[in-house]
Amino acid sequence: MRILTGIQPSGILHIGNYFGAIKPILDLQGQGEVFVMLADLHALTSLQNAEALRENVRTAAIDLLACGLDPEHTTFWRQSEVAEHVELMWILTTVTPMGLMERMVAYKDKVQNGLSANVGLFTYPILQAADILAYDADLVPVGRDQKQHLEVTRDIAVKINEAYGEGTLKLPDAKISEDVAVVPGLDARKMSKSYGNTIDIFMEEKALRKRVMGIVTDSTPLEAPKDPDGSTIVDLYRLFAPPAEVQRMKDEFRAGGVGYGHFKQRLFEAVWDYYAPMRTRRDQILSKPRYVDEVLAEGARRARAVAQPTVERVWRAVGLR
Repeated sequence: MRILTGIQPSGILHIGNYFGAIKPILDLQGQGEVFVMLADLHALTSLQNAEALRENVRTAAIDLLACGLDPEHTTFWRQSEVAEHVELMWILTTVTPMGLMERMVAYKDKVQNGLSANVGLFTYPILQAADILAYDADLVPVGRDQKQHLEVTRDIAVKINEAYGEGTLKLPDAKISEDVAVVPGLDARKMSKSYGNTIDIFMEEKALRKRVMGIVTDSTPLEAPKDPDGSTIVDLYRLFAPPAEVQRMKDEFRAGGVGYGHFKQRLFEAVWDYYAPMRTRRDQILSKPRYVDEVLAEGARRARAVAQPTVERVWRAVGLR
């Protein structure tokens, strides 16, 4: 089984990235051929700063390795290092209906939130389809909010197969983690850098405590009962704490006599302890300056060896070979 996912290097990783995209793929390591791509070409749709992009790519690579990505068993590379992504994308654009792109919810949301309505952002799902289809992926772990993108990938693959022959491209399946499909941010909206409501994975202790204490709550007094259902504090705590501890917090919410500040402190401690081993690994990675470059170069070589035959098969099917 071949499993593939892509992570856009948009800067320092937050816990929404971790539980929504990183942990699901880490949990799959050892269960098949795992491919993890740093989607730096996609990043160009919203970032036009060369130095910032280079820094974001390096930071994301360091953080992913610190979180537990194992380059010995997982192919890990930069999207831009494998030209087959863009070559396949062009073939896919020739069969993709305009209406399919116009229905993309993510494009509309990003434009409404202030991103420039550029062509790259509009055709983003086609490049994403090429990222997946170039590797004959069987399974793609996605959050619920990315399900439409995987459906579009399958639709485009079907269009290619209808035009050029069944089996030209392999149709992937989605693996959706229902429990953590959307991680809430400080303001209860989806955690996202664009909303400024994130909790970063590798924050310093003091900064992390301040961020957690900034979670928005209502004005229910300390002594009054509180509703744990829909509470951002409880929803985040269940990501880090054992079920028994989560239930204890919920019971204390309902009983009253404990303030939100106490619950936030408990959440902070759980987050800090959870990422302690990863902070240690990160320090070890930073002590070896060439390590990240070597990992990404080897990953690109392995990725290209898989993508080249797939794209060559498509080129022959469409008549370019």
